[in-house]
Amino acid sequence: MNPNSNLTQQEPRREKIFFKTFGCRTNIYDTELMKSYIKDYDIVSDENEADIVVVNSCTVTNSADSGARSYINGIKKRGARVILTGCGAVSKGKELFNKSAVFGVIGASKKEDINALLKSQDPFFELGNLKSIDKNIVTNYENHTKAFIKIQEGCDFACSYCIIPAVRGKARSMDEEAILREAKILAYNGYNELVLTGTNIGSYGKDTGSSLGRLLGRLGKIGGIKRIRLGSIEPSQIDESFREILKESWLERHLHIALQHTSEAMLRIMRRRNQAFRDLELFLELSRMGFALGTDYIVGHPGESEEIWSEALENFKKFPLTHLHCFAYSPRTGTHSADMKVDVSGDVAKARLKVLKQIVAENNFKFRQEHAKKGGSLNVLVEQLNGEFYEGFDQFYNKVKIKTDKQILKEWAVIDKFEVKSEGDYAQI
Repeated sequence: MNPNSNLTQQEPRREKIFFKTFGCRTNIYDTELMKSYIKDYDIVSDENEADIVVVNSCTVTNSADSGARSYINGIKKRGARVILTGCGAVSKGKELFNKSAVFGVIGASKKEDINALLKSQDPFFELGNLKSIDKNIVTNYENHTKAFIKIQEGCDFACSYCIIPAVRGKARSMDEEAILREAKILAYNGYNELVLTGTNIGSYGKDTGSSLGRLLGRLGKIGGIKRIRLGSIEPSQIDESFREILKESWLERHLHIALQHTSEAMLRIMRRRNQAFRDLELFLELSRMGFALGTDYIVGHPGESEEIWSEALENFKKFPLTHLHCFAYSPRTGTHSADMKVDVSGDVAKARLKVLKQIVAENNFKFRQEHAKKGGSLNVLVEQLNGEFYEGFDQFYNKVKIKTDKQILKEWAVIDKFEVKSEGDYAQI
């Protein structure tokens, strides 16, 4: 009798894979989607354990490219195979591949082939095209209390400073029934806050005969969903179908509407579609309805003279802004603006940035004070325990710190009494 006859042949070790995500909420979604396609590898949460590292990159600025490249170099030094995907795969993929800085490049339309591509013994460059629509759905988010749903891909705008349409393609909408099915599964799995994301979500439905407002109306009827949060939308995209859902209780009382600037002349230089004074009317209307309002803003773009800045600042002060994503302009290779002469110094741009941030910080503080004076409550989804405080965001997208002896992580807390401080709201329950 063979003494080894009962021994099973040892299976080869499964390689371990780590996903590193840079950039926006859309990339967070895409990473989770790629994870769902992995069948023959073990996904790990520690990059130092990984044989393969998939870098889902951002390319919105030159510094974003530099950040991804620096990370890749660090991973390469310890011997892991690096796979590049995301927006940087289009803008920098060929360059990095030709230099052997990455083992493989996977474009957006090739995400579903990731498991097969990773088995390749030879370096690969599979960029695909910029016309694809995701077929799979995401049903779980590791380490997240809320769920993201990508509703569209691409952008039809042609803003002078932006590279994204060139790397994400034209706007195209996900199938509405697939979005609803995904939302129902996520709600069943315990995610009752949904964040709708995409390259330009306000364009949803223009290619399918639907609209963002119509989609929201249908999502709001799904049982178990308590709050829907939106990514950035454009002023021109708030149509009648969107206005119809503004009073719904499940819609977050915070809207992020991209202005980019408040000078009419600067908006034309930037090749923007919005108009400053029409934008102001919209913001005042939404403010009267009780919304907290955020925006994107660029200072120091070529052409932002002292005269234009003075006009912009005077207009900016009229907007009831409570949140701000503002940054100083830096040239993005491959855009129209990058060919323009930079005529605003870095120090001047930083000073202008500081002025805008201070204005909005004061607005936000006053907004929270007024809500407290009215006896308003805060509806908070608790996301993490940080030291002695639980932390989460309320319906106005303001951070709330909660002290309690209870276990409230990933729970909803309705707070009637809270202290308003400049850095945030505090409560004890």
